[in-house]
Amino acid sequence: MKSKRHSLNPAASRTPRLGLHTGIAGGLHRSIEQAKTKGCLTWQIFSRNPRGWSARPLADTEIDLFKEHRLAAGLDPCVIHSCYLINMAATDAEIRAKSIAAFRDEVERSLAIGANYLVIHPGSARGASIAEAIATCAGSFHAATAGLERAMLDGGLRILIENTAGQGEQIGRTFGQVRQILDHCPGLPMGMCLDTAHSFAAGYDWRDQLAAAESFDELDQTVGLDNVYVVHFNDSKAPFQSRVDRHWHIGAGEIGATGLARVLNHPRLADRPFILETPQDEPGDDLRNLTAALALATR
Repeated sequence: MKSKRHSLNPAASRTPRLGLHTGIAGGLHRSIEQAKTKGCLTWQIFSRNPRGWSARPLADTEIDLFKEHRLAAGLDPCVIHSCYLINMAATDAEIRAKSIAAFRDEVERSLAIGANYLVIHPGSARGASIAEAIATCAGSFHAATAGLERAMLDGGLRILIENTAGQGEQIGRTFGQVRQILDHCPGLPMGMCLDTAHSFAAGYDWRDQLAAAESFDELDQTVGLDNVYVVHFNDSKAPFQSRVDRHWHIGAGEIGATGLARVLNHPRLADRPFILETPQDEPGDDLRNLTAALALATR
């Protein structure tokens, strides 16, 4: 496919919509307080335990408190990251059934608190072909959202497929695979969450100007840049094409400041929320990474 040599001219001088993944200990509303205190304009949370199948229901008082704090803080949009155990492409019937039930709960919780985006890794299918895994994944989405489609449209909730590093038998390694999942889900409000570290480990090189332009071309010609609603903005500890998912501090990893700046300053991503999921090795790491990311704007 002939490249359009996508323009990498930076967006006009601006303050990027940066945010962090913040904790919910003590109540969902605590995540808003953390994000606001740290200077975020947007934020991401788990709405439940990310490493367990079951979750207690959200009380009406907790939902109301969350909405009150969000309105007062003025943070937007609200991004939810779904439970890590969910595998929508699972070949194991029990795991797939648990995944469908858990993801339906994620959708219902997101609707209850008025979240804008629900991000999910598409999963993996041991022993199945990529085409079979994609079909299974899409079927799981339809099963999990059955009867909730209108509520999602009315509530402004969109499911976002996050591209993967391609570790093991993960699907979603290429932008084309993400497009195929979306194509299998007509009628559902969906889109993509672009993860910089995952894409780099999967073979999309943001360090080189020509390679980055070709990567943006491929993204636009498959998923479409207009369908990328959130960016997970992470450096990578893992090498290029390693297919290993290891996030690292902004500008200190294998992608580096120049490569990350190409993504942050792309004119067609200028209004997107950029969520940092960088390590918390030392106190203050989150603020240092936010500062480093802000310094890349219009670099």
